[in-house]
Amino acid sequence: MNKSEIIALYTQDQRIDVEYLDSRRDVTPTIVRHTDILGSGANTVLYSQLDETNVANAIQEQIAFFENYCQEFEWKVYDYDTPPDLKDRLAAFGFEIEEVEAIMVLDLAAAPEFLLQPIRPTIKKVTDPKQLEDVYLVEQQVWQSDQSHLEAYLPRFVTEHPEYMSIYVAYADDRPASTAWVYFPPHSQFASLWGGSTLKEYRQRGLYTALLAVRLQEAKQRQVNYLTVDASPMSRPILEKFGFEMIAMSYPCKWKASTNG
Repeated sequence: MNKSEIIALYTQDQRIDVEYLDSRRDVTPTIVRHTDILGSGANTVLYSQLDETNVANAIQEQIAFFENYCQEFEWKVYDYDTPPDLKDRLAAFGFEIEEVEAIMVLDLAAAPEFLLQPIRPTIKKVTDPKQLEDVYLVEQQVWQSDQSHLEAYLPRFVTEHPEYMSIYVAYADDRPASTAWVYFPPHSQFASLWGGSTLKEYRQRGLYTALLAVRLQEAKQRQVNYLTVDASPMSRPILEKFGFEMIAMSYPCKWKASTNG
């Protein structure tokens, strides 16, 4: 499958059809919107099909929709979206354009052999909500920011819907050192990787690779065809070493209701 075919498949599967348990999916002729239902802050315009004649009205409509609930939201713009200056138009309306992300995809049929080998570091799959405390601890220490949204988001997958998400913690020196999870949307050819975080003192020890491997191996067992990651510029070259290919660039465009309302 060539790049244009992968982009078309990704767009249909991960932007148009994808569903998330923490949000309600709304579909109109021009946009696909996800609205938070769990308090995790997952308000997103994930897909749009716009042109010169309707783009301004569409932007105003989405702002009005979320402002009505005093909610912030993200409009995720991809470099192949139309009109070509959509990101600039959003900025002109007052959206904050955050750091560009590389959309990376790995065809699991071509996964590197070393990622299919037995995993050496101590990695545990979270099966009890109490184990999530180790996840929160790592995320808080790595990012030094409020991670309360995870407490609204992750427990439901452990207790009610483990078939949709697997959460892992890597341990070193008998302490949680790294964490990551993988989401399996229903009826999807893709599994998406999230949350990869490692304490500074435990980096360069193979924990990132081990967590990637355990999630990749589970995805293959579930007969998923592709892995995808929204990667930072720092992560992109690392993922390319593992066989991931960049199919697009995306721009998180944030509407801050508290400042723009």
